[in-house]
Amino acid sequence: MSDLRELYQEVILDHGRKPRNFGPLDGANREAHGHNPLCGDKLDVHVKVRDGIVEDVKFEGAGCAISVASASLMTEAMKGRSEADAHALFEKFHAMITGEADVTLEQLEALDKLAVFSGVRDYPLRVKCATLGWHTMNAALEQADTTVVTE
Repeated sequence: MSDLRELYQEVILDHGRKPRNFGPLDGANREAHGHNPLCGDKLDVHVKVRDGIVEDVKFEGAGCAISVASASLMTEAMKGRSEADAHALFEKFHAMITGEADVTLEQLEALDKLAVFSGVRDYPLRVKCATLGWHTMNAALEQADTTVVTE
């Protein structure tokens, strides 16, 4: 378990300091805004969907290392997926991080790098940080016209 914690810390620090896919997205046709009032994190997710496929996704905003790292990894994981697969990945990630369901080793392996967030479920306030980008991505795909709030 300490290996997973070390990997978790390494991934969080790397993606928190140097987030991937950070910035505006030219040609985005879906967007959503997210806010975590408990810690002040604010993220905007920009998505380019063509023929039901997530061609590109980027995010902007400011937040804690967990929020930024999770959004960064999410953008990498979403590119090239169908909208249905993107929603399914959201559900798997959400179930893992909230502890809604027991997650098997196979399911963790299927989540690849995202599995490093499995330990966040032990810190309920951090779950909201780690899921902010994901809820915002989901809202963008659904073309929801509201700000996502994790509280």
